[in-house]
Amino acid sequence: MALFLREAEIGRLLDMPATIQAVEEALREQGRDQASNQPRRRIYVPGGALHVMAAGLPGRGVMGLKAYTTVRGRARFVVLLFSAVGGELLAALEADELGRLRTGAASGVATKYLARPDAQVVGIFGTGYQARTQAQAMCAVRPVREVRVYGRDAERRRRFCQELEGVLQCEVRSADSPEHVVRGADVLITITASKEPVFDGRLLEPGQHLNVAGSNQLQKREVDDETIRRASRIVVDQIEDAKVESGDLVGPVERGLVRWEQMCDLGAVVAGRAPGRVRPEEITLFKSNGLALEDVATACTVFERARANGVGTEFSFAA
Repeated sequence: MALFLREAEIGRLLDMPATIQAVEEALREQGRDQASNQPRRRIYVPGGALHVMAAGLPGRGVMGLKAYTTVRGRARFVVLLFSAVGGELLAALEADELGRLRTGAASGVATKYLARPDAQVVGIFGTGYQARTQAQAMCAVRPVREVRVYGRDAERRRRFCQELEGVLQCEVRSADSPEHVVRGADVLITITASKEPVFDGRLLEPGQHLNVAGSNQLQKREVDDETIRRASRIVVDQIEDAKVESGDLVGPVERGLVRWEQMCDLGAVVAGRAPGRVRPEEITLFKSNGLALEDVATACTVFERARANGVGTEFSFAA
Protein backbone atom coordinates (compact mmCIF):
# COMPACT_ATOMS: atom_id res chain seq x y z
CA MET A 1 0.00 0.00 0.00
CA ALA A 2 1.21 3.47 -0.87
CA LEU A 3 0.87 6.51 1.37
CA PHE A 4 -0.85 9.79 0.59
CA LEU A 5 0.55 12.68 2.66
CA ARG A 6 -1.10 16.07 2.93
CA GLU A 7 0.49 19.47 3.55
CA ALA A 8 -0.46 19.58 7.24
CA GLU A 9 1.01 16.13 7.86
CA ILE A 10 4.24 17.02 6.10
CA GLY A 11 4.49 20.20 8.17
CA ARG A 12 4.37 18.09 11.35
CA LEU A 13 6.88 15.52 10.13
CA LEU A 14 9.55 17.72 8.56
CA ASP A 15 11.84 20.40 9.95
CA MET A 16 14.73 22.40 8.53
CA PRO A 17 17.64 20.44 10.09
CA ALA A 18 16.29 17.16 8.70
CA THR A 19 15.73 18.73 5.29
CA ILE A 20 19.26 20.13 5.18
CA GLN A 21 20.64 16.70 6.08
CA ALA A 22 18.58 15.01 3.34
CA VAL A 23 19.55 17.56 0.69
CA GLU A 24 23.23 17.55 1.66
CA GLU A 25 23.44 13.76 1.50
CA ALA A 26 21.70 13.70 -1.88
CA LEU A 27 24.03 16.36 -3.28
CA ARG A 28 27.03 14.40 -2.01
CA GLU A 29 25.77 11.34 -3.89
CA GLN A 30 25.29 13.49 -6.99
CA GLY A 31 28.85 14.78 -6.61
CA ARG A 32 30.10 11.18 -6.51
CA ASP A 33 28.10 10.32 -9.66
CA GLN A 34 25.90 8.01 -7.61
CA ALA A 35 22.62 9.85 -8.16
CA SER A 36 20.89 11.20 -11.26
CA ASN A 37 18.81 14.30 -11.90
CA GLN A 38 16.69 15.30 -14.89
CA PRO A 39 16.36 19.07 -15.41
CA ARG A 40 12.89 20.58 -15.36
CA ARG A 41 10.73 20.31 -18.46
CA ARG A 42 7.80 22.62 -19.12
CA ILE A 43 4.60 22.16 -21.11
CA TYR A 44 2.75 25.38 -21.89
CA VAL A 45 -1.00 25.75 -22.37
CA PRO A 46 -3.12 28.91 -22.68
CA GLY A 47 -3.00 30.57 -19.27
CA GLY A 48 -0.53 28.24 -17.62
CA ALA A 49 2.08 25.50 -17.65
CA LEU A 50 2.93 22.03 -16.37
CA HIS A 51 6.44 21.58 -14.95
CA VAL A 52 7.98 18.11 -14.47
CA MET A 53 11.36 17.14 -12.97
CA ALA A 54 12.68 13.70 -11.99
CA ALA A 55 15.59 12.12 -10.12
CA GLY A 56 16.96 8.84 -8.85
CA LEU A 57 18.67 8.30 -5.50
CA PRO A 58 19.84 4.67 -5.39
CA GLY A 59 21.64 5.18 -2.09
CA ARG A 60 18.28 5.58 -0.37
CA GLY A 61 16.50 3.11 -2.63
CA VAL A 62 14.16 5.64 -4.22
CA MET A 63 13.41 7.53 -7.39
CA GLY A 64 10.67 9.95 -8.16
CA LEU A 65 9.37 13.09 -9.74
CA LYS A 66 7.87 16.42 -8.87
CA ALA A 67 5.12 17.80 -11.06
CA TYR A 68 3.42 21.13 -10.60
CA THR A 69 1.11 23.45 -12.45
CA THR A 70 1.14 27.22 -12.62
CA VAL A 71 -2.23 28.42 -13.84
CA ARG A 72 -3.67 31.91 -13.45
CA GLY A 73 -1.08 32.84 -10.86
CA ARG A 74 -1.56 29.79 -8.64
CA ALA A 75 0.85 26.87 -8.25
CA ARG A 76 -0.02 23.31 -7.19
CA PHE A 77 2.68 20.75 -6.35
CA VAL A 78 2.88 16.97 -6.01
CA VAL A 79 5.78 14.54 -5.55
CA LEU A 80 5.53 10.86 -6.50
CA LEU A 81 8.04 8.61 -4.72
CA PHE A 82 8.85 5.15 -6.10
CA SER A 83 11.01 2.27 -4.91
CA ALA A 84 14.24 2.00 -6.89
CA VAL A 85 14.34 -1.69 -5.97
CA GLY A 86 10.87 -2.98 -6.85
CA GLY A 87 9.49 -0.05 -8.82
CA GLU A 88 6.31 0.25 -6.75
CA LEU A 89 4.78 3.59 -5.80
CA LEU A 90 5.67 4.36 -2.19
CA ALA A 91 3.98 7.70 -1.65
CA ALA A 92 2.19 10.66 -3.20
CA LEU A 93 2.88 13.89 -1.36
CA GLU A 94 1.40 17.34 -1.55
CA ALA A 95 4.57 19.36 -1.99
CA ASP A 96 4.13 23.07 -1.38
CA GLU A 97 5.71 23.19 2.09
CA LEU A 98 8.13 20.44 1.11
CA GLY A 99 9.34 22.62 -1.76
CA ARG A 100 9.80 25.65 0.45
CA LEU A 101 11.84 23.66 2.93
CA ARG A 102 14.08 22.00 0.33
CA THR A 103 14.73 25.32 -1.43
CA GLY A 104 15.80 26.84 1.86
CA ALA A 105 17.82 23.74 2.65
CA ALA A 106 19.75 23.97 -0.64
CA SER A 107 20.79 27.52 0.29
CA GLY A 108 21.65 26.21 3.74
CA VAL A 109 23.97 23.57 2.32
CA ALA A 110 25.60 26.13 0.01
CA THR A 111 26.08 28.51 2.93
CA LYS A 112 27.62 25.74 5.03
CA TYR A 113 30.35 25.19 2.42
CA LEU A 114 30.75 28.69 0.95
CA ALA A 115 30.08 31.32 3.62
CA ARG A 116 32.62 32.33 6.24
CA PRO A 117 32.28 30.24 9.42
CA ASP A 118 31.74 33.40 11.50
CA ALA A 119 28.88 34.75 9.34
CA GLN A 120 26.33 36.39 11.64
CA VAL A 121 24.42 38.99 9.60
CA VAL A 122 22.00 37.87 6.88
CA GLY A 123 20.37 40.15 4.33
CA ILE A 124 17.25 38.97 2.49
CA PHE A 125 15.64 40.45 -0.59
CA GLY A 126 12.06 39.21 -0.70
CA THR A 127 9.12 38.86 1.67
CA GLY A 128 7.25 36.01 -0.02
CA TYR A 129 6.48 32.49 1.13
CA GLN A 130 9.98 31.23 0.29
CA ALA A 131 11.85 33.88 2.29
CA ARG A 132 10.94 32.40 5.68
CA THR A 133 12.55 29.03 5.03
CA GLN A 134 15.63 30.72 3.57
CA ALA A 135 16.11 32.54 6.88
CA GLN A 136 15.50 29.36 8.87
CA ALA A 137 18.17 27.55 6.86
CA MET A 138 20.73 30.29 7.53
CA CYS A 139 20.10 30.04 11.25
CA ALA A 140 20.54 26.26 11.07
CA VAL A 141 24.06 26.45 9.61
CA ARG A 142 25.52 29.71 10.96
CA PRO A 143 25.40 31.62 14.30
CA VAL A 144 23.04 34.29 12.95
CA ARG A 145 22.39 37.24 15.27
CA GLU A 146 20.68 39.61 12.82
CA VAL A 147 18.48 39.30 9.72
CA ARG A 148 17.75 42.31 7.51
CA VAL A 149 14.84 42.22 5.09
CA TYR A 150 14.00 44.38 2.09
CA GLY A 151 10.88 44.31 -0.06
CA ARG A 152 9.26 47.08 -2.05
CA ASP A 153 6.00 47.04 -0.05
CA ALA A 154 6.84 48.65 3.31
CA GLU A 155 3.77 47.35 5.15
CA ARG A 156 4.21 43.81 3.90
CA ARG A 157 7.89 44.04 4.86
CA ARG A 158 6.98 45.15 8.37
CA ARG A 159 4.50 42.29 8.85
CA PHE A 160 6.95 39.76 7.47
CA CYS A 161 9.71 40.90 9.83
CA GLN A 162 7.35 40.70 12.78
CA GLU A 163 6.30 37.16 11.86
CA LEU A 164 9.87 36.04 11.16
CA GLU A 165 11.17 37.34 14.48
CA GLY A 166 8.62 35.10 16.15
CA VAL A 167 10.14 32.08 14.37
CA LEU A 168 13.87 32.85 14.63
CA GLN A 169 16.02 33.28 17.72
CA CYS A 170 17.60 36.50 16.51
CA GLU A 171 16.83 40.13 15.67
CA VAL A 172 14.92 40.74 12.42
CA ARG A 173 15.06 44.26 11.00
CA SER A 174 13.16 45.93 8.19
CA ALA A 175 15.57 47.68 5.79
CA ASP A 176 14.31 50.71 3.88
CA SER A 177 16.71 50.36 0.94
CA PRO A 178 18.79 47.70 -0.84
CA GLU A 179 21.96 49.41 0.38
CA HIS A 180 20.93 48.91 4.01
CA VAL A 181 20.59 45.18 3.34
CA VAL A 182 23.95 44.74 1.60
CA ARG A 183 26.25 46.93 3.70
CA GLY A 184 27.83 44.88 6.48
CA ALA A 185 25.96 41.65 5.69
CA ASP A 186 27.86 38.36 5.70
CA VAL A 187 25.29 36.40 3.68
CA LEU A 188 22.90 37.83 1.09
CA ILE A 189 19.80 36.04 -0.21
CA THR A 190 17.69 37.00 -3.20
CA ILE A 191 14.34 35.18 -3.21
CA THR A 192 12.09 37.39 -5.31
CA ALA A 193 10.00 37.23 -8.48
CA SER A 194 11.90 40.16 -9.96
CA LYS A 195 12.83 40.27 -13.63
CA GLU A 196 15.52 42.87 -12.96
CA PRO A 197 18.49 42.97 -10.54
CA VAL A 198 17.41 43.86 -7.01
CA PHE A 199 20.62 45.62 -5.89
CA ASP A 200 23.72 47.27 -7.35
CA GLY A 201 26.67 44.87 -7.46
CA ARG A 202 29.03 47.75 -6.65
CA LEU A 203 27.69 47.58 -3.08
CA LEU A 204 29.18 44.13 -2.48
CA GLU A 205 31.92 43.79 0.11
CA PRO A 206 34.82 41.31 0.39
CA GLY A 207 33.96 38.09 2.16
CA GLN A 208 30.25 38.05 1.40
CA HIS A 209 28.36 34.96 0.25
CA LEU A 210 25.26 35.17 -1.97
CA ASN A 211 22.41 32.69 -2.38
CA VAL A 212 20.57 33.69 -5.57
CA ALA A 213 17.43 31.59 -5.38
CA GLY A 214 14.40 33.43 -6.72
CA SER A 215 14.42 32.76 -10.46
CA ASN A 216 14.56 29.61 -12.56
CA GLN A 217 13.62 31.21 -15.87
CA LEU A 218 15.81 32.76 -18.57
CA GLN A 219 13.81 35.99 -18.74
CA LYS A 220 14.37 36.80 -15.06
CA ARG A 221 17.44 37.83 -13.11
CA GLU A 222 18.01 39.06 -9.56
CA VAL A 223 21.70 40.05 -9.76
CA ASP A 224 23.49 42.32 -12.20
CA ASP A 225 26.61 41.87 -14.32
CA GLU A 226 28.76 43.60 -11.70
CA THR A 227 27.77 40.98 -9.14
CA ILE A 228 28.74 38.18 -11.49
CA ARG A 229 31.99 39.94 -12.37
CA ARG A 230 32.96 40.34 -8.71
CA ALA A 231 32.12 36.79 -7.64
CA SER A 232 35.36 34.85 -7.15
CA ARG A 233 33.54 31.53 -7.05
CA ILE A 234 30.18 30.64 -8.64
CA VAL A 235 28.51 27.37 -7.69
CA VAL A 236 25.23 26.08 -9.14
CA ASP A 237 23.03 23.18 -8.17
CA GLN A 238 23.58 21.64 -11.63
CA ILE A 239 25.44 23.11 -14.61
CA GLU A 240 23.22 21.28 -17.11
CA ASP A 241 20.15 22.82 -15.51
CA ALA A 242 21.67 26.30 -15.16
CA LYS A 243 22.37 26.46 -18.90
CA VAL A 244 18.65 26.27 -19.67
CA GLU A 245 17.08 28.01 -16.66
CA SER A 246 19.40 30.58 -15.12
CA GLY A 247 18.74 34.09 -16.38
CA ASP A 248 21.25 35.29 -13.80
CA LEU A 249 24.07 33.42 -15.57
CA VAL A 250 23.17 32.77 -19.21
CA GLY A 251 23.34 36.45 -20.17
CA PRO A 252 26.69 37.08 -18.46
CA VAL A 253 28.11 33.96 -20.14
CA GLU A 254 26.94 35.17 -23.54
CA ARG A 255 28.52 38.57 -22.87
CA GLY A 256 31.84 36.94 -21.97
CA LEU A 257 31.83 37.99 -18.29
CA VAL A 258 32.13 34.42 -17.05
CA ARG A 259 32.45 30.92 -18.49
CA TRP A 260 30.55 27.78 -17.56
CA GLU A 261 33.91 26.07 -17.11
CA GLN A 262 34.62 28.43 -14.20
CA MET A 263 31.57 27.17 -12.30
CA CYS A 264 30.85 23.87 -10.60
CA ASP A 265 27.96 21.88 -9.17
CA LEU A 266 27.22 22.20 -5.47
CA GLY A 267 27.34 18.41 -5.25
CA ALA A 268 30.99 18.45 -6.33
CA VAL A 269 31.76 20.85 -3.48
CA VAL A 270 29.88 18.72 -0.93
CA ALA A 271 31.65 15.58 -2.18
CA GLY A 272 35.06 17.26 -1.89
CA ARG A 273 35.73 17.19 -5.63
CA ALA A 274 35.69 20.97 -5.97
CA PRO A 275 36.69 23.71 -3.50
CA GLY A 276 34.24 25.72 -1.46
CA ARG A 277 35.43 28.98 0.08
CA VAL A 278 39.20 29.24 -0.24
CA ARG A 279 39.94 32.74 1.12
CA PRO A 280 38.04 34.75 3.76
CA GLU A 281 37.94 37.84 1.54
CA GLU A 282 36.53 36.25 -1.64
CA ILE A 283 32.93 36.80 -2.74
CA THR A 284 31.11 33.51 -3.33
CA LEU A 285 27.80 32.98 -5.12
CA PHE A 286 25.40 30.04 -5.22
CA LYS A 287 22.83 30.11 -8.00
CA SER A 288 19.90 27.87 -7.07
CA ASN A 289 17.36 26.74 -9.65
CA GLY A 290 16.03 23.78 -7.66
CA LEU A 291 16.61 20.10 -8.40
CA ALA A 292 14.25 17.14 -8.39
CA LEU A 293 17.00 15.32 -6.51
CA GLU A 294 16.40 17.64 -3.56
CA ASP A 295 12.64 17.00 -3.71
CA VAL A 296 13.06 13.23 -3.90
CA ALA A 297 15.53 13.15 -1.01
CA THR A 298 13.24 15.30 1.14
CA ALA A 299 10.18 13.24 0.20
CA CYS A 300 12.06 10.09 1.19
CA THR A 301 12.72 11.53 4.65
CA VAL A 302 9.06 12.48 5.02
CA PHE A 303 7.95 9.01 3.88
CA GLU A 304 10.27 7.25 6.34
CA ARG A 305 9.05 9.43 9.21
CA ALA A 306 5.42 8.94 8.21
CA ARG A 307 5.80 5.14 8.24
CA ALA A 308 7.56 5.24 11.60
CA ASN A 309 4.84 7.41 13.15
CA GLY A 310 1.75 5.95 11.49
CA VAL A 311 0.97 9.16 9.61
CA GLY A 312 -0.73 9.36 6.22
CA THR A 313 -3.54 7.68 4.34
CA GLU A 314 -2.87 4.33 2.72
CA PHE A 315 -4.20 3.68 -0.76
CA SER A 316 -3.92 0.90 -3.28
CA PHE A 317 -2.09 1.49 -6.53
CA ALA A 318 -2.33 -1.45 -8.89
CA ALA A 319 0.45 -1.65 -11.46
